[in-house]
Amino acid sequence: MQKQKNNRFALAILIIVMLALSTCTPQATQPPPSLEETGSQGETLIIGLSSAIMTLDPADHSDRATETVLRNMFDGLVTRTPQGEVVLELAESFQQIDDTTWEFVLKQGVTFHNGEALTTEDVQFTFDRIMAENGIEFGISNPEPHTSPRQTFVGPMESIEVIDDYTIHFHFSEPWPVGMQMLVHTQIIPKDYYQEVGAAGFLEFPVGCGPFRFVEGSLNDQVVMERFDAYYGGANELPPVGPALLARLIFCVMPDAQARVVALQAGEVHIIQDVPPELVPTLLSTPYVQISSGPSTRPLWMEMNVNRPPFDDLRVRQAMNYAVDTSRIVEETLNGLGISLAGPLSPFNEFAAPNLSPSDSQLPPYSYDPEQALRLLADAGWIDSNGDGYLDQDGERLAFTIDVRSREESVAEAVAAQLRAIGINVQVEVVADYSLLQEQLFNGERDAFVNGWGDSAFDPVGHFEAKWHSRVAGTAYGRGNYSGYANRHVDQLIESGESEMDQSNRHVIYDQAQQMVYDDVPAVFLVLPYVVEASTIHVHNWKVSSDGRLNMHDVWLSPLTRENQ
Repeated sequence: MQKQKNNRFALAILIIVMLALSTCTPQATQPPPSLEETGSQGETLIIGLSSAIMTLDPADHSDRATETVLRNMFDGLVTRTPQGEVVLELAESFQQIDDTTWEFVLKQGVTFHNGEALTTEDVQFTFDRIMAENGIEFGISNPEPHTSPRQTFVGPMESIEVIDDYTIHFHFSEPWPVGMQMLVHTQIIPKDYYQEVGAAGFLEFPVGCGPFRFVEGSLNDQVVMERFDAYYGGANELPPVGPALLARLIFCVMPDAQARVVALQAGEVHIIQDVPPELVPTLLSTPYVQISSGPSTRPLWMEMNVNRPPFDDLRVRQAMNYAVDTSRIVEETLNGLGISLAGPLSPFNEFAAPNLSPSDSQLPPYSYDPEQALRLLADAGWIDSNGDGYLDQDGERLAFTIDVRSREESVAEAVAAQLRAIGINVQVEVVADYSLLQEQLFNGERDAFVNGWGDSAFDPVGHFEAKWHSRVAGTAYGRGNYSGYANRHVDQLIESGESEMDQSNRHVIYDQAQQMVYDDVPAVFLVLPYVVEASTIHVHNWKVSSDGRLNMHDVWLSPLTRENQ
């Protein structure tokens, strides 16, 4: 069986997540009950989502909230444990025949929600839709034929070969060292059903082979599911193995954080996502609520437009990293629920380079040092020439705007406040239309952007090429590069690391790439926030997941009593 582990991340989960913040008496470890032993046969669990979902087609999104919902209806060849370990799910076995050929053997007896048996034809059909140009015939947000946003998740996959009903070979154009981690994000759909009802029919009533099946719902309101009694059991290494213990599952879209907290306190929902740090004390004062947190896989930066003043000057970009106190942001803005970033990768990425320091020996590693920031800015020509408290040059103040989405607004405001303190005129603009902002960022029309990017594979592939490779339209390269950063040597290193199978060689490659990005400093390396979620104490076998996605197959509810309400 293929497993991939991240020991540092698993250790953090054990230390941080399992010691969940809670005012209630810790629950004793209990074995999961059978359906006959619990009231869960008739129980409905309700989850408050922090955002609407984009689609009911697992091939037509790149969105965590959407994947949270769909993972409970659709299973993949492999899945991930809460500790970030990859384990087999629909696959019974896996072997790598050679560097570019993989073999999966499916579990037998798996059926979709409509009774169809799972075969390799379904697996092939699923991946073909994702790999093909314009393979998605129709979508909610894009009714025209278009290429799957999941295409970047299948890397150098070239073709799928069906050997028999249960054996399938994946063929790649080059080695793919991070492949198993990336395959977690592809869920299988039934070929015959999809072709029978068409794309629009599938979106209206999706069918998978996950632990819950679709009943009804809408993307902006709620999605209702019920237990699939014929479920094959799920991953053998994620007990309990068998049908879900809950009878029904409802995902309610509740974008207002305060409303989610109030609903949890009132017992209207059982679990809520994305608890803002400032609302944690409110929940800690509620006796029947438990809070769980742990490092996320979504580090935050302030990317700076390296091709536009003032950030086309390296000294200004360096100064920004000395001017921002990330430890203070963690303590005051995130309520201690986060970690400062030391460079362009999450500290829990297996390839995060230790002890990064500027190649310029005159500069210390980036850390809070406002005096150093002011020296660099002065070298770049920015001083307070008239004593008004603002840095200026040739009669113009040093000024720029930070764009941000609402979920990172508090971090952006904290950054802006610290920069204002040394004389920089900074404004924060909360973005309403992210797609429009993306276009403007790619066109080099904005100044700075506080944002995050997922790192759920714990590997540079899927992450580094998105943020720090120069943008190549229509490819995975630079798809999240909002700074306009381009370094040909970094590009070459990233491309080499994607196919290098020797792990020690990969470390050398990515150490070099990180050092160059650190020296070129296209972003202020900010923080890695924690995932913070909350539930009532009646929810059992639920753990916060590193990637923020909720798998409810293993969860059960204990009955409400006068004592535990």
